[in-house]
Amino acid sequence: MKIDLFSRGGRSWVKVAAADHDFKPQATLTPFGILLPRYQDLFLYFVVSKVTSDFMVDVLEQWWSHNRYRFPKVRTLLINQDNGPENHSRRTQLLKRIIGFGQSQGLTIRLAYYPPYHSKYNPIEWCWGILENHWSGVLLDEIPTALRFARTMTWHGKHPLVQLIRNSYRKGVTLTAAEMRRLEGQVQRLPGLEKWFVDIPPSN
Repeated sequence: MKIDLFSRGGRSWVKVAAADHDFKPQATLTPFGILLPRYQDLFLYFVVSKVTSDFMVDVLEQWWSHNRYRFPKVRTLLINQDNGPENHSRRTQLLKRIIGFGQSQGLTIRLAYYPPYHSKYNPIEWCWGILENHWSGVLLDEIPTALRFARTMTWHGKHPLVQLIRNSYRKGVTLTAAEMRRLEGQVQRLPGLEKWFVDIPPSN
């Protein structure tokens, strides 16, 4: 998402002037979300850097540290997600970080992936549509403007918690084949659906 005086389509009650070409933006934001469907609680994180495996696990660790008091009896954390390039179950850095997170918290992490072309069934995708409609026609000229509109959207009558992440993340972090083999020994993949369902116990 480019931040500047760019036209993004949509309609507004107020006449505005916008650039009709994507010149160099003053900033770029990428959204990332965590949704608790049972409670309809939505957490939106906007990062100015690249979306990487390290970013995703950093957000997960931060979210859990702020919310684990709500779930004192939870011993397994189920994460439903799309099978994207930075979070698929064979991504070496993701697996390393997820294993470390689960071990540090004494949690079993269960990764369950939507298959290709089925992301429309992922409720978080519906949240992005609500957000896009909410700020349609608005000039997202500054980062605070984008964050303000994100905070004022509603999902099932609730406003999301919105946070800006300014940390810098490097893409392409990988492990060696030997390191990956060691990590694979710590995960349990569902036979026949090894890519799509993975259990990571806190210790073997």
